[in-house]
Amino acid sequence: MTTLSHLSGFDVEPFPVSRVSVIRPLVWLWRGVGDLRHSPGASLAYGLMVSVMGAIILGFWHHPYLIAGSITGFLLVGPLLTAGLCELSRRRAAGESVDFDASLSVLGRHREALVRFAAGLLIVGALWFAVSTLILGLALGSAGPSVSGTLWGGVLDQMTLAQAVAYVVIGGSLAAAVFAGSVVSVPLIIDRDVDAPTAISTSRRVLLDDIPAMIVWSVLIVTLVAIGFATYLVGMVVVFPLLGHATWHAYRDLVR
Repeated sequence: MTTLSHLSGFDVEPFPVSRVSVIRPLVWLWRGVGDLRHSPGASLAYGLMVSVMGAIILGFWHHPYLIAGSITGFLLVGPLLTAGLCELSRRRAAGESVDFDASLSVLGRHREALVRFAAGLLIVGALWFAVSTLILGLALGSAGPSVSGTLWGGVLDQMTLAQAVAYVVIGGSLAAAVFAGSVVSVPLIIDRDVDAPTAISTSRRVLLDDIPAMIVWSVLIVTLVAIGFATYLVGMVVVFPLLGHATWHAYRDLVR
């Protein structure tokens, strides 16, 4: 356990954090599989909601820059759905009833903190929307690419090298900021009843304290999410609940 408040910019360390093996994220995924198998109906219901929501947005809305808007919307809803999955994992570990209705209770108990956390992600998403619109507009003109072309096509091939680099660097930086603030935030909120700023600052310290394991964890997340999109969101029915459950086990290992 270490104190990294001087690195993260916070003076107070509400919770001590721990380092783990670089391959520990694989254990989180495996334990997530166990939780998913223990409550498949409730878990897959969350994955189905995410997939259906994504399919509706990407399938029926054809504004050329809507992909950025859809990401913004998901950043608002995603933490709330993740909270339900973490609650299923928490209930299983505590020997409590595990079903979809029970998992929804967490939204009532911790609504304010979860909404504030989601609002913070929404700000990042809004920034990404603005940047995407600007860069794609400069690169491709007013017509822009279709949503399917943006998501599954080769939109970067239509940009200059400088535009493509700017798009990837800015998008990657915002994604890294979201990841840093959300590694353990949702399960910490529901398990310790903390506010959103405390949860976010703890997540940042977790990342700073154990960068090798966090790199592996982020690569696994990106890979699984990519599989979910590559299967036209069908795979997301399993990927989203798997990652939600695994997030709970990451929190249990990383925060003491």
